[in-house]
Amino acid sequence: MRGDRWARVLVCLALSGLGGLAGIAPRLSKPADWVPARWPWSDAASLDLIGGGPINCLLVRPVTAEFAEAAASRGLATLAIVVPADDVLATARRALAANVTGIALEGDFPEDTIAAVRQAAGSALVVELAPRKRMVANSAAPILATYQGVWPGMAEMERARAGPTGSAWIDTNTGFIRGMRASSDAALWIANQPPPKTVVTAGRYLQAIADAGMSGARWVLALDDDFAARLAKRDPRALSDWGRMLALAGYYERHPEWREMREYGKLALVQDPAKGGLLSGGVLDMIAVKQTPVRPIPRQRLTPGALKDASMAVNLDADALTPEEQAVLRDFTRSGGTLLTGPPGWKDQGPSGDKITLDQRELERLNDIWREVNSMVGRRNLGVRLFNAASMLSNFLISADGRTAFLHLVNYSDYPVDNVSVHFLGNYKSATLLTPDGVEKPLELYQTEDGWGADIDKVAVVAGVRLEQ
Repeated sequence: MRGDRWARVLVCLALSGLGGLAGIAPRLSKPADWVPARWPWSDAASLDLIGGGPINCLLVRPVTAEFAEAAASRGLATLAIVVPADDVLATARRALAANVTGIALEGDFPEDTIAAVRQAAGSALVVELAPRKRMVANSAAPILATYQGVWPGMAEMERARAGPTGSAWIDTNTGFIRGMRASSDAALWIANQPPPKTVVTAGRYLQAIADAGMSGARWVLALDDDFAARLAKRDPRALSDWGRMLALAGYYERHPEWREMREYGKLALVQDPAKGGLLSGGVLDMIAVKQTPVRPIPRQRLTPGALKDASMAVNLDADALTPEEQAVLRDFTRSGGTLLTGPPGWKDQGPSGDKITLDQRELERLNDIWREVNSMVGRRNLGVRLFNAASMLSNFLISADGRTAFLHLVNYSDYPVDNVSVHFLGNYKSATLLTPDGVEKPLELYQTEDGWGADIDKVAVVAGVRLEQ
């Protein structure tokens, strides 16, 4: 059997063993549905690795007309990566002449350069893989994307000790992603790459996919050099791990309804998305690490309707609110809601230069806020409580009609977590466990003090619980 045919067989076997990806064949679809990957190869044969998986948009550098044609024949979009060190306009024009679908401007470009590339591109899409500080300005784009991100996973011990929460610290992009999705309806890509000179395990790749996926974004799949080399040689273990990665990405693509559901929780965090909302490791992540559901509300979208079902709210930068926004919070407290504001003189700070996380001095400034939030929340169930889940993050969603809820669970440790218990507010009639390998297993519901509970035997990397009234 020829090597390329054997590669296709192994990928198909890996996918079928993890639930398959029926109905998610690559296709040239609208940009909001693109599932992106950095493609480290330029030969048409490499496209066999995509198989029937969800990837349908390839970010390539460099790109040839032959590769772009081969990709298009399979229904795949191609974006040519252009960086500031290039002769930007000339590089973009060469790529467009090769008939790519569009251009990916990766880096911090002057506005006039971006405008010139857009003019040269004509009807072809230009996606900015921009610094986070430019994200809000791009919010009208069909795809919001950034190259800046932390690499998800359990933090090193020293960094974990430095965190203010007292819990095991998890490096995550979820707070940033959730804040951005609350402020824009665009598709969101996070295009951070694996740590340099690092061999990344399959589990860490799965965590990166899930870190974005559970918050409604897409990670631009990117491979470290070692994995890419082994996959190019069709190494069986690399092919198996690749199949698991495609299967997990497909798990999120099979359920577009999750991106339409709103985040649920009795605690709301009011924050300007152009400031602290652009950071990782801020208050939103601190609350999430404590397994408390919290929904971000951009200051600019603060309305009485935005606070529906909330019983508590945290306003990080009270001085930044307009009189109209202040009135919304006054009415919230008059109706019985609890409001916590930042200390006097507190200013919510956004990214500075290339820095997207808080340094130790800034973390210490947040300690006062964190202590107040932690005291206010206490042991209350504000939507869902998790037990035996110290290495996990969650995202609790609810449908527009309130009849269906979904709990995303992601385990950031390198080993499975056994015996996870979840306690939900509300009155649910059924609970179903979903996993990326296609399992849909009914869970037994039992009554708790303030709602219903269910137990999950094991979470390897990803699991979800669908609740229905």
